[in-house]
Amino acid sequence: MEKENNEKNLKNERKSKKIDTKADKKKAQKDTKELVVKKEKKDKTGAGKIFRKTSLTVLLILVIITACIGLNIFAEASNWESFDFTEDKIHSLSDMSRQMIQDIDKDVNITIINMSESEENLANQYNSINDKITVEVVDDMSARTDLQDEYGLTADSSAIIVESGENVKLLGSYNLYTYDYTTYQQIDTREEAITNAIIDVTTEERPVVYNLVGHNKYSTDYFYLFLNDLANEAYDVYDLDLLTKGEVPEDCSVLMITSLAEDITTAERDSILNYIDKGGKIILFTDPNATGDEMPNFQAVLDEYGISISEGVMLEQDPDRVMYSTSSAILVTVSQNSSIASPTTMNLEACFMTTGRIDFKDSEELEELGVEVETLATTSSESFYRTDYSNTSSSISDDDEESPNATVGALIKKTIDDDTTSELIVYSNNIFISNLQIAISEQQAMYALDFYNNEDLAMNSIAYLTDRENMITIRKNTEITTYTVTEQQNTIILAVIFAIPAVIVIIGINVWQVRRRKK
Repeated sequence: MEKENNEKNLKNERKSKKIDTKADKKKAQKDTKELVVKKEKKDKTGAGKIFRKTSLTVLLILVIITACIGLNIFAEASNWESFDFTEDKIHSLSDMSRQMIQDIDKDVNITIINMSESEENLANQYNSINDKITVEVVDDMSARTDLQDEYGLTADSSAIIVESGENVKLLGSYNLYTYDYTTYQQIDTREEAITNAIIDVTTEERPVVYNLVGHNKYSTDYFYLFLNDLANEAYDVYDLDLLTKGEVPEDCSVLMITSLAEDITTAERDSILNYIDKGGKIILFTDPNATGDEMPNFQAVLDEYGISISEGVMLEQDPDRVMYSTSSAILVTVSQNSSIASPTTMNLEACFMTTGRIDFKDSEELEELGVEVETLATTSSESFYRTDYSNTSSSISDDDEESPNATVGALIKKTIDDDTTSELIVYSNNIFISNLQIAISEQQAMYALDFYNNEDLAMNSIAYLTDRENMITIRKNTEITTYTVTEQQNTIILAVIFAIPAVIVIIGINVWQVRRRKK
């Protein structure tokens, strides 16, 4: 009985295992099928994802390309001159040009001949400010034989003609650009040339500046750049030798006097004193009288305004107010509230080199002379005065004199009578308006006139004396500088451009490889 039961149980157990085996096989088949389906689905999903990403990338590239093309087309068709984001506004008209031309009431025509689109755009800016100024563009000179005959041009000539009535100014390419071989700078003078041409052809009476010659420390060529600036801003500039002329001409708007090497004669002194009595205006640029030479005749002229120029030199201890750590090359400040700076609404800074000091008579004597003084330019609170030129120390010594905030530029008004006033602007420095070349590196040099606001200070002073306050401004910098790097600087630049990006790429590849292995 027991044997039969055992056989029965064994039989049932085998049957059960058989059923389980079938179930396991079915389950395994089912799992395998599901795995295959999932794998196929995953493969399809992966391929779809890659396809979608590729499509989006291509679409994005197309959108970017289309946007770039559209922006370029829009830029070509738009007038972008009013959107000038450069610091010096070198692609739009300066405030000076705007002020000078906005009130012109005469018809002016600017003819652009065989010039680039940039010259045409520049000329159109004048028209947008004053509709009295019209612009004509001539691209084919073969059809304008009248221009060829009248101005001696050819079919290939490039020029800008500025006309107002019978007055004509012809500008060639050489008037629009210049190149400074000492500083390696190409200087864009297009706006200056066109603005000055407009003023030239519309000005009926040009102010006349006479430069006194005969006893000067420097020749006229030493101030060529400054005198040329005056001519470019519609001043007539002439040399004046009082020994031959005999008197200051009646048409003199300003008498310009620079440093003297010797005293003027008694006759010259009397001519200048007579000019002052008529309400004449003088601008004086003079270095300190380092030699201590007696100049009684010239001092008699200065005595009319109650001033004298020091024999010693001003030096600076404030490291932020010197140029290239040279204590005699000092930065002077022109107050924003002064007559020659207030229209600019900003302080001017000029660099005076080996400057003297302006000394004044006491207040009672100035009052007796009918003189009022306005300070234009001063040194810093840490400046001092030195008369011992053999002392080369940059620090103040026992023999030096503390002279904080010394006056180195002044406007002096002298009342002659109820209807007549003479004015003198004096600077106790001559070098700052000169062509003196000063090395700023081993490869470059700059003219003294081009440092800081030197040119603005001098030109604005003349503008004030000639009642042209609309021309008192900050002249914008339009220089294109060629930068020459040293070998060490070149190595650093190449490292920044090539080596650093290469290192970043290599690091990125290594990180990607490590992360891939971890997976």
